Amino acid sequence: MSYDAIVLAGGAARRLGGADKPTLHVGGRTLLDRVLAACPDAAETVVVGTRRATARPVHWTREDPPGGGPVAALDAGIRRTTAPLVLVLSADLPFLDRDTVHALLAAAAGAANTDGALLRDADGRDQPLVAAYRTEPLRREIALLATEHGTLHGLPLRALTEELDLARIGAAEPLASFDCDTWEDLAAARARIREHGNVLEHWITAAKNELGIDDVPVDVATLLDLARDAAHGVARPAAPLTTFLVGYAAARAEAAGADPALAVAEASRKAADLALRWAAEAQPPHPEETGSG
Repeated sequence: MSYDAIVLAGGAARRLGGADKPTLHVGGRTLLDRVLAACPDAAETVVVGTRRATARPVHWTREDPPGGGPVAALDAGIRRTTAPLVLVLSADLPFLDRDTVHALLAAAAGAANTDGALLRDADGRDQPLVAAYRTEPLRREIALLATEHGTLHGLPLRALTEELDLARIGAAEPLASFDCDTWEDLAAARARIREHGNVLEHWITAAKNELGIDDVPVDVATLLDLARDAAHGVARPAAPLTTFLVGYAAARAEAAGADPALAVAEASRKAADLALRWAAEAQPPHPEETGSG
């Protein structure tokens, strides 16, 4: 599905004391970068708000004058899009995932008699800033609102969404629509990242993003098994050094044309076999190996 993405990042963040909310960090990444990571395959990504540093290239725009609210911001964004579908997101969704994005796009594209699809959260509330819209109906309704009211500034989103026929879907990830409007929300998001069952997954994702290798799949179980074998069979410092060497070898193989995932798997297998052979040598030799008996 060809789609463009519009991320609204120009709110005043009054409940955060005017802090620059999109640049606040959760799990080592800004809220804006976490949202952008959920839609990497957008044909064009337009961020409506003050220009900031981002992990991947985006187009920037702003409603004129700034601070006109979500409908005015959406109008500024959609003027920069050309795809038949447009994904609309707020810039403060730390747990938005690609599966939810793709489900929204599929629902918007697949329902012939609707104008798009939006997320309905676990409490049954519609989330118009976690949604995929058909571009032309959205443009048309924005133009009608501008004609009817004389301005788009200050209009609430419901003034727009009430005029559209939208499908509703639930999210596979219950926290996909969780947004950070307050310092308490931000603290809760950061605590969630650090929970035992989540921390490793979020760390791997953040590290891949930081290193620019988002497209490389990581077999966490294999690498952890390798690290365990190296630590127990050789020495504890061998674990991080061995996984580093595996990554380096896989990168060399990829540069020579190998598939990245297969390169990591093969390098991990070789290193794990070596660690097991190394450990086996620490055991008392079998009598047959020494020639005694």
